[in-house]
Amino acid sequence: MKLTILGSGSPEAYARRASTGYLLEIGQDKILFDCGGGVFDNLVRSGRLPSDITHLFFTHLHTDHMMDYGRLVHAAWDEGAPPLKVWGPKPIARQTELLFGKDGVLSPDLIARTELAPSQQVWVARGGTLPRPWPAPEVTEITPGFSYQGDGWVLNSCEVPHAQPAFDCMAFSVEAEGKKFVYSGDAGICQSLSTLQQDADLLIHWCYRLSIDDIHPAIAQFSPTPADIARAAQDADVKRLLISHFRIHMDSEEGHASAKADLAQNFDGPAEIVEDLNVYDI
Repeated sequence: MKLTILGSGSPEAYARRASTGYLLEIGQDKILFDCGGGVFDNLVRSGRLPSDITHLFFTHLHTDHMMDYGRLVHAAWDEGAPPLKVWGPKPIARQTELLFGKDGVLSPDLIARTELAPSQQVWVARGGTLPRPWPAPEVTEITPGFSYQGDGWVLNSCEVPHAQPAFDCMAFSVEAEGKKFVYSGDAGICQSLSTLQQDADLLIHWCYRLSIDDIHPAIAQFSPTPADIARAAQDADVKRLLISHFRIHMDSEEGHASAKADLAQNFDGPAEIVEDLNVYDI
């Protein structure tokens, strides 16, 4: 398995970090976890095409985890890719219909691209055939506890505390080739995630605050510090720990020093703060 960081930031607009997105490659499958703002551009910068993505899984539907969804689907469609396979919590099916349905927000564009003669001629010249269908992602709505059998890999999920009851929030694990990858999504420390991440070869965990931050208690409850994350990973016998989802103020010299000290003091294995376009072999 190979992991590429396509977005390691937060909802804040930030040149250094795109919002959330992680690409896991297993054999011929390219599995995208979340697709926040800027992830599309980093996918292209990493040398891949939108049409390369074979599976897309959403942990939850905050915009910083799905803002580039429409762009990814549209661009892959424009390359002539088969419908993208998508899994996510409700209301991802309705959101998809509101984007690409006959009365969706992108319908004027899609009418123009499929019905106007110049656009049709461009499409045919690129190897397409007429009539040209509209984008039609294959969407499956899922709930925590969902599992999936891929080609040589197995995905499992659990519920994590974050934005309930607005929508379901999940973490995912993927096991393949004798290795285990876990992505926390946006998660507070909880028993379900502790169980899911047990014996993981690599855990990537969101980190929205530092130990040195002065933060509102309502945020602190579900936003663990690097020390909290490291202790939970240590207890679960995780082999390698990555923290992500860094906010702008956390990217200071002081912020990095605080996070790295917390990781080193509470986790025995290799641990680091990720950057966009980092690549990790699992």
